[in-house]
Amino acid sequence: MGRLSEDQLIAQWLAPMAGPAGLGLRDDAALLTPPAGCELVMTVDALVAGIHFFPDDPPASIARKLLGVNLSDLAAKGADPVGFLLAMMLPDALTNDWIKSFIDGLAKAAQDSGCPLIGGDTTRIDGPLALSLTAIGSVPHGQMVRRTTAKAGDVIAVTGTIGDAALGLVLQQTKAAEGLAQLGADGQAFLLDRYRHPRPRHALARALRAHASAAMDVSDGLVGDCRKLLQASGCGGVVCLDDVPLSDAVREAVTAAPDLFRRAVTGGDDYEIVLCAPEPQFKALQAVAAECGVPVHLIGRVTGGPDVLFTHQGGDMSFAHGSFQHF
Repeated sequence: MGRLSEDQLIAQWLAPMAGPAGLGLRDDAALLTPPAGCELVMTVDALVAGIHFFPDDPPASIARKLLGVNLSDLAAKGADPVGFLLAMMLPDALTNDWIKSFIDGLAKAAQDSGCPLIGGDTTRIDGPLALSLTAIGSVPHGQMVRRTTAKAGDVIAVTGTIGDAALGLVLQQTKAAEGLAQLGADGQAFLLDRYRHPRPRHALARALRAHASAAMDVSDGLVGDCRKLLQASGCGGVVCLDDVPLSDAVREAVTAAPDLFRRAVTGGDDYEIVLCAPEPQFKALQAVAAECGVPVHLIGRVTGGPDVLFTHQGGDMSFAHGSFQHF
């Protein structure tokens, strides 16, 4: 059987996962009413085969990553998911089975996160598979957590663990990489899973609204994203890299190959949240996060000066590039 037509793909596979705002995917646009007293927060990310994921990655994993990276942005803004728009640019080589597996994975991720499909577009492409997703969330009026509002004296903290995905990428690229080849099967599987499957922290949205002064998701590398956050707020800071939380797998790998530490704190795809909070608010935020099963670790402090300093093992640590750069 040949590949489904665009109309068949939409009617048979995409329309069943659409939320009410999508109008059954039978109209030219979605119709979305924000919750009472709320504003909408919107974010978009594109993933391209060979750049953001491996062409032979499981299609359901690609789908989960596509939605997850956007939900991570919403979570860092304190926004609750409302729905998403999907654009798929599909090369001819993709089979019906591949597309169906991708859509099934996306439907499962959407259901788990409470973020339904509400519209989008499909088209053919002569190049590699390209996917774009626009996620929409809501926040009570005036309560979006911005990048630009950190203040001197705030503490700097980060959720989860850092470097898992970066080392998972190294492992997928080079199975014999020093420090990673020696990991047990469970450790390697953990790192690969963290690279392929972001864990957006939307369970913390309410806590961030209540207690954080500023936040952003860690998508391009902790060092670079800390700089972006503090510079956007017109502040400096001191970050103690010894306090950055590491998983057992990353800690074991770094012990075996210390140079991997630099990769762990600058590599992308963590999809954790780096946040600033007034010190009196931090313990309350940490307690709520613990109830949600998300650890939050203190790693530094915001200063009034322009410089962002990183310390490690008693000295300063400098970085030419603190995060992934597309250009």
